Amino acid sequence: FTDRKGKTPRRPGQRKQCNIEKDPVGVYCRIRPLGTEDEECCIEMISSSTIQLHAPDGLKANRNGEYKETQYSFKKVFGVNTTQIELFEDVGKLLIEDLIQCKNGLLFTYGVTGSGKTYTMTGSPGEGGLLPRSLDMLFNSIGPFQTKRFVFKPDDKNGMEIQSQVDALLERQKRDSQQSVSKIPSSRQKADPEIADMISSDDACKVENVDEDSCYSVFVSYIEIYNNYIYDLLEDAPFDPIRPKPPQSKILREDQNHNMYVAGCTEIEVKSTEEAFEVFWKGQKKRRIANTQLNRESSRSHSVFTLKLVQAPLDADGDHILQDKNQVNVSQLCLVDLAGSERTNRTRAEGSRLREAGNINQSLMTLRTCMEVLRENQMCGTNKMVPYRDSKVTHLFKNYFDGEGKVRMVVCVNPKADDYEETIQVMRFAEMTQEVEVPRPVDRPICGVAAGRRHRNQAFRDELSPIPPCELVDPADDQMLPRLIEVLQRRHHTRQMIIEEFNKTANTVNSMLQQFDSQLSSKGNFLHDQQSKLSEKDKVIVSQKTEIERLEKKSKTLEYKIDILQKTTDMYEQDKRTLQHELETRDHRLHRELSDRRRIEQHMQGMVTDTRLKWEKECERRVNAKQLEMQNKLWVKDEKLKQLKAIVTESSPAQRPERPTRERDGNIAQKRSASPSPLPTPYPPASTSSSTSSSAYPSVASCISKWEQRVPVDSRSQARQPGTPQYRTQTPAPCQSTSSMGRRKGQRWAPDTEAPTTPLVYGLNLEAGTRVSVFHPIHRRSHSAGGEKWVDHKPSSNLDVDTVMQPIIPNAIKVSTPNEKALSKCHKYVLRHQELASDGEIETKLIKGNVFKTRGGGQAVQFTDIETLRQECPTAPSRKRRSGSAERPAHVKNKVIVKTMLILSCHINV
Repeated sequence: FTDRKGKTPRRPGQRKQCNIEKDPVGVYCRIRPLGTEDEECCIEMISSSTIQLHAPDGLKANRNGEYKETQYSFKKVFGVNTTQIELFEDVGKLLIEDLIQCKNGLLFTYGVTGSGKTYTMTGSPGEGGLLPRSLDMLFNSIGPFQTKRFVFKPDDKNGMEIQSQVDALLERQKRDSQQSVSKIPSSRQKADPEIADMISSDDACKVENVDEDSCYSVFVSYIEIYNNYIYDLLEDAPFDPIRPKPPQSKILREDQNHNMYVAGCTEIEVKSTEEAFEVFWKGQKKRRIANTQLNRESSRSHSVFTLKLVQAPLDADGDHILQDKNQVNVSQLCLVDLAGSERTNRTRAEGSRLREAGNINQSLMTLRTCMEVLRENQMCGTNKMVPYRDSKVTHLFKNYFDGEGKVRMVVCVNPKADDYEETIQVMRFAEMTQEVEVPRPVDRPICGVAAGRRHRNQAFRDELSPIPPCELVDPADDQMLPRLIEVLQRRHHTRQMIIEEFNKTANTVNSMLQQFDSQLSSKGNFLHDQQSKLSEKDKVIVSQKTEIERLEKKSKTLEYKIDILQKTTDMYEQDKRTLQHELETRDHRLHRELSDRRRIEQHMQGMVTDTRLKWEKECERRVNAKQLEMQNKLWVKDEKLKQLKAIVTESSPAQRPERPTRERDGNIAQKRSASPSPLPTPYPPASTSSSTSSSAYPSVASCISKWEQRVPVDSRSQARQPGTPQYRTQTPAPCQSTSSMGRRKGQRWAPDTEAPTTPLVYGLNLEAGTRVSVFHPIHRRSHSAGGEKWVDHKPSSNLDVDTVMQPIIPNAIKVSTPNEKALSKCHKYVLRHQELASDGEIETKLIKGNVFKTRGGGQAVQFTDIETLRQECPTAPSRKRRSGSAERPAHVKNKVIVKTMLILSCHINV
């Protein structure tokens, strides 16, 4: 036979059952007593199901250093005074009852190293733990119903086989012949004194509802998981003193029912509590323990002691086991003592001890991860894969969490202050485990043979007296035959009594059957009457059914007509809604077109009005310009005529008329409207003595010399000639008289300075007959200029008008968007705002304010003033008088403005 299974067979997908009953994992807590009374305690038992943890002195429970208390609830909490029997009554007794009822169970202890896990599981002399008490209860319950040895035999595939009586007898004889070298302790041998008084007779308990028609047999196995390897503690390996071999690790396999088991593990059949506990003690001596800083005998591995109960029903006679392998039920209870989690900084482990601690903590962490994934899948409805295979512990017991039995956990805690941080982690794991639900195991079917077989067989045997030995040694023996005859007669009498009892019972049964027959006949007659009534009722029901069918057909016809009418109504309603929507759409379109037409008409009227005003202004401007041009030409001609008249008058002094007085000249000048009068002289008139010495009319030479003396000494005016680039300015300034310009610039008259070759009179070139515009840019300081620092807020949407006069703010921070950093550095704020004026020109407003700090640490602006910058056409009438307007006639001013084209003036209004 070759084993061709190279890998664990894949488990087929199970169908999801809708109504699966689930039970939460039962978690209990046991508190270990303190070593000394002076030792500080960090655990307080609040009630029978709640404990409270408080941080010891000198330990900060959280980052703030405040006192922090935490409460945890369990199914039941066992205090320091709890006895082993009380613990077993609440935890282990129900598992033994389920074991006898063919249900699996898992019980494991969990906690920090030195918290009392091994004591809870094993106990001490006189105070047996969960394991010895479970064995005692099991054997007390099934003791009288156990089979002989070797009737059941393991098949090395996690199953059991039934051997015939002959094979079982041969196995027993072979065992008896090897009693001298037997390795399996017998129940008749004297027990180990260390474990002899584990359980007293007063604490013995048993299960009452045991099936007496079945035969039972108990098999035990004991393994340990060390460094994530599985070792058999009951294996008797040959010992070689020369070259000792280390024990071989076992592997996990999956049986045909998809249950995990340890392949090749030793399973020993035991018949009593003492024998089973001796087997356990034998394996316990091989378990790996070590001395650490926290525990003198610290378990370095996880131990698993398995109780496997095999039961099979008796045959119909109640004498032998039913030879049917399908009727054999195997249930098991795993008692697991997990190694304690520990921190290396406390145990100061090194070398192999450090590696052992790392593997222990890793396996416990895997167990915690599996519990977290199970809880998440159950709470959130997810289907995440549970990492059972990451550790041998979780892989071995994954069937229990999938619904193969009940799961119980005893959390052992040490209340001393040094274990406070580890105890918090244990409590969190226990609290999370309680939220995991395990499917409830399903009851297995019971054999269909009548009950009470064993009792009847035993009663029959008790009634038949045994036949004495029938050996006749002496022919003269007259006692044997009478005794034999007496026994046979008694047996015959007993048989007769049994026959009579059987006949009585048969008669009773026959009478009962006859009574039942009569009752059945009466019942039959009653049923016949009821059937006739039912037939009548059936006819009525048939007639009613036909009427109902007719009404249903009529109802369906009416419903069909209603559906047609409803569809027609819906169609009309849809058409109505469509037409209404179309009508509303057309109304909206018509209103929109009317509004568009009105808007277009208004726009066209505005355009016509703007165009008419524009052409009116343009015509007026052209007329004024032409009028000024003609006036200038007329004025030039008039001046030439005056000069010519002066020359002619000087050439003939005898015929010169008397010069009129100054008042008369003024009146004549006012009467002349064709040519404007010249500007008045800024100097006082000449003395009377000079006028008396000369003639009444001045000569041409004297007039020319006077005009030349009026020109100021200015290097820039001397250097500039008509036609040079300085005269071709893009934005000319208003032209003023030479006298006024001299006074503004602070210049003086120099009579000794040479006059230019071409004399300039009021900005006119007399030789060329044209007028030259004089450009003198005048800078005016804005009201915003000062010693303070300004925030010059000029939005990016503003336009540059490129005019000559622009506000200049020195020592300012220019920004396009105000920010807190700029406001914090300045004391003043100005905003340049542009908008269209009523005449269509761009108007710039300077909105000024003071910057001050607020209580919240920010900046605020309080506006105090507004300056307006506006572009105006010089030909338009103005309310303000310009400088020199009082000294110059209106027609001269208009002449100057015509030659300078368009002047952009900046008026600052506060």
